[in-house]
Amino acid sequence: MTIQRNELTTGTISAIFAFFFWGMFPVYWKLLDSVGALELLAHRIVWALLVTTILVLLTQRRELVKALRDPKALLLAALAGILVGGNWFLFVWAVVSGQILQASLGYYINPLVNVLLGTIILRERLTKAQLAAVGIAAAGVVVLTISYGRVPWISLGLASSFGLYGLVKKTGRLNSLLSLFVELSVLTPTALIYLIIIVRAGTAAFGAGDSLVSVLLAVSGIVTVVPLLLFGVGARRIPLSRLGFIQYIAPTMMLLVGTLIYHEPFSPAHAISFGLIWLALTVYTVTLSRRFQEQPHAVDV
Repeated sequence: MTIQRNELTTGTISAIFAFFFWGMFPVYWKLLDSVGALELLAHRIVWALLVTTILVLLTQRRELVKALRDPKALLLAALAGILVGGNWFLFVWAVVSGQILQASLGYYINPLVNVLLGTIILRERLTKAQLAAVGIAAAGVVVLTISYGRVPWISLGLASSFGLYGLVKKTGRLNSLLSLFVELSVLTPTALIYLIIIVRAGTAAFGAGDSLVSVLLAVSGIVTVVPLLLFGVGARRIPLSRLGFIQYIAPTMMLLVGTLIYHEPFSPAHAISFGLIWLALTVYTVTLSRRFQEQPHAVDV
């Protein structure tokens, strides 16, 4: 099977922008660290569904009708929704509780999960150089893991949930927007129930007096939808193994944000791991460049 170069380029660029936005997410969520993680998650889901619904009604009404007649496609999208919901909660909780480096570690591990899923389940093939890059990156992740001195359950949860989310998106039959609409529709009832409960209890942050907090919570819909749509475009157009390496953009930015902006400790182990992971990226990028030169119109999956 081959992927035409223009499709591959579109997917690659979309994925790069998606992970750039995700890499900057800690800054956004830190502005809301006075809000509980569950309330943040609930608002994120509800506002994102509102944005997605508007987009679907404006651009894809017919496609939505067809999608509603495809039970298997709806089931896969619903599964993706559950996975991404768990991923969102872990990430938001890690950021607001001052564990950005744990989140960064999770997304360093995640590409390895993608590579594993891509090679075992989707039968994507890696060259020897790409396998070497995986090994180097794995060494970097091991260094970070050992430096914590304990099982990084937040990191492992983020890695596994998002890796499986990527796989489901890759095998799903709905386009990016419709899939996201179904994913959010599955999560929204629970989110609304939670918001109603905290509003009645008088503990909700939204509308409680701080207008900036309320605005940021409302904008979370747009902030959430844009990178997810870009990720969906990328996941359906490029090999999962490549998607895994592009994903290093987000944790690298998170690492820099956590250390330079929020002054989380950056140990020698972090420095060693950071260097190893970028070495792996260099090896992988050089390999891809050579393949483009040898096959200018298509790249084998």
